[in-house]
Amino acid sequence: MGAYKVIENTWIRMSDGARLAAKIWLPEDSENKPVPGILEYIPYRKRDLKAPGDHQLHSYFARRGYAGIRVDLRGSGESDGILRDEYLQQELNDGVEVIKWIASQDWCDGNVGMIGISWGGFNGLQIAALQPPELKAIITVASSDDRYADDVHYMGGCLLSDNLSWASVMFANNSAPPDPEIVGDQWKSMWLDRLEGSGLWLKKWLEHQRRDDYWKHASVCENYEAIQCPVMAVSGWADGYSNTVFRLLENLKVPRKGIVGAFGHKYPHTGGPGPAFDFLDKSVRWWDQWLKGIDNGVKEEPMLTTYVLDSVSPLTSKRPGRWVDEKNWPGQGINEEHIPMDTFCIGHQDKPPKEKKAMQINSPLSVGLFAGKWCSYSESTDLPSDQREEDGGALVFECPTLEEDKEILGKPYLKLKVASDKRQGMVAVRLSDVAPDGRATRVTFGLLNLTHHKSHEEPAELEPGKPYEVTVPLNYIAQRFPAGHQMRISISSSYWPLAWPSPQPATLTVFPSESTLVLPVREAKEKDVSERALKKPGPLDELDITLLVPAHREWIVEHNLANNRVEQKITNNDQQFRLNHIDLEIRRDVTEYYSYLNNDYNTVRGEVKGVREFRREGWKVKTVTRTVMTSDQENFYVRATLDAYENDVRVFARSFDERIPRDML
Repeated sequence: MGAYKVIENTWIRMSDGARLAAKIWLPEDSENKPVPGILEYIPYRKRDLKAPGDHQLHSYFARRGYAGIRVDLRGSGESDGILRDEYLQQELNDGVEVIKWIASQDWCDGNVGMIGISWGGFNGLQIAALQPPELKAIITVASSDDRYADDVHYMGGCLLSDNLSWASVMFANNSAPPDPEIVGDQWKSMWLDRLEGSGLWLKKWLEHQRRDDYWKHASVCENYEAIQCPVMAVSGWADGYSNTVFRLLENLKVPRKGIVGAFGHKYPHTGGPGPAFDFLDKSVRWWDQWLKGIDNGVKEEPMLTTYVLDSVSPLTSKRPGRWVDEKNWPGQGINEEHIPMDTFCIGHQDKPPKEKKAMQINSPLSVGLFAGKWCSYSESTDLPSDQREEDGGALVFECPTLEEDKEILGKPYLKLKVASDKRQGMVAVRLSDVAPDGRATRVTFGLLNLTHHKSHEEPAELEPGKPYEVTVPLNYIAQRFPAGHQMRISISSSYWPLAWPSPQPATLTVFPSESTLVLPVREAKEKDVSERALKKPGPLDELDITLLVPAHREWIVEHNLANNRVEQKITNNDQQFRLNHIDLEIRRDVTEYYSYLNNDYNTVRGEVKGVREFRREGWKVKTVTRTVMTSDQENFYVRATLDAYENDVRVFARSFDERIPRDML
């Protein structure tokens, strides 16, 4: 491994004169022996919030003969401008210019790759679709090809509460100032411009409740063939973005590799809740093949490597299982098994019912309080709990006890015949693994806004009482159900607070005799363990950091029987630390509250509070954000406040009070 040097900040000037701030890790001899460049292009502040993880990633590449380049988007970190939304065309155009700049540097041999998780994974795909000639390959982690159907905002046409949560996180992030040590005396005017101009993204996202041109923009599923460079796509089963890996493998025409592990929304070498693997070594092998032209066998590797989950208690964060390979995707030996729902036992009966009756459900709002997050950021708190906590408010169907192991890999779905007594309604479907002792672990789930059952672009109200044949896709999954266990399907008419409820409670009538569960059953193979992916991550270079306050994670559900108020409180405070090399102390706190009163749909309420604080000798700034979202049958209401402090004196305050009409949601 070679030595490297770090350029703490350099400016990349755009064609319109704006400067983007970059941090660069260079192999020591790169000016004499140019190397490929690896770009990570995100809005999460290279100077402070992301500095520890950035250093691990890009120093690893620099030690192995690559230049690592971390660039903050326009309007974030120390970069000029104002960040007004996700994935705007300006952002993508800037990215193309950045790639061209990297390729033109003396230390670069003209070949560039992109890597990124979440936002960085999104814009890797999106910029690849613009086909900059210098971009030779990408690695996209925890991203989506479809910004409407499979992102933090909507799922099955239902509004996710992560839409509020994520908008609030960006509300707080966008309120933070640039560092005076980088931008000089203009830091405060830049800060005030951002505080005034970034806006309330939640309002924008709520104004587009169906799949319109706003969401089609930068959704690469609109034209997969636009991506012409090799793609490695990576995600985890506890992440919100695992589905994308399979769609990219199926639809791209370029060399491609998919890896799906048992981790959440994080780079795979950091692990959790399942085993970590040496993702950075995998990445370098990918870069060696496509950026340096080293024939190292990457082209011959199986298209998909995935972790098959074993049965586990819902009360543990451990994720036992094994890695397996599929030469291609869709994989050979994976066949759809169609299971009529009337062959399932109802509730906890021993046998399927003799009479094939329709069944009704009008779920309480409590179904979903133990669902975990749509996307897991902290495996210690936000994974789903025992599904027996949820199933009292759902229709429950269980298959007979399995006589032999059953393994699935792919996308399950439920073909459901259902009627609603209201013009709008939603259905949530969960597939669980039920152990002999009764504990139930959620394997996968799906949501469907019934007004969207034909189209996300042109939803239509339901005719009350009329049965509809709908398909509810569940998230892709790889799971082994052991002999002696049962598979359980749970159907509910709400899933709060993971998803915002319908305008009013609907009673759903389900017709089991005309409904079918479809499972992607995987045949066991003679050699069925992947050895490559089992390599554990090694030690990484670390920044010099002083821990000030440990991270604090909590997830509390409280039901006050005195006033029948139910609240879920989520505390997600990162560790407070000092970056010693720049003498900067950093604090990032987030608290979320979701509540309702008397099971009244008009009382559902979400609130997110955020704190960002930065301080060093002679400089102390803090921002406090608060976003509250409520609704009635006709509208969503968003009220938000933003306060900014310099040396404990408030220098900026703004409030928002918005009403957004509901649109078939």
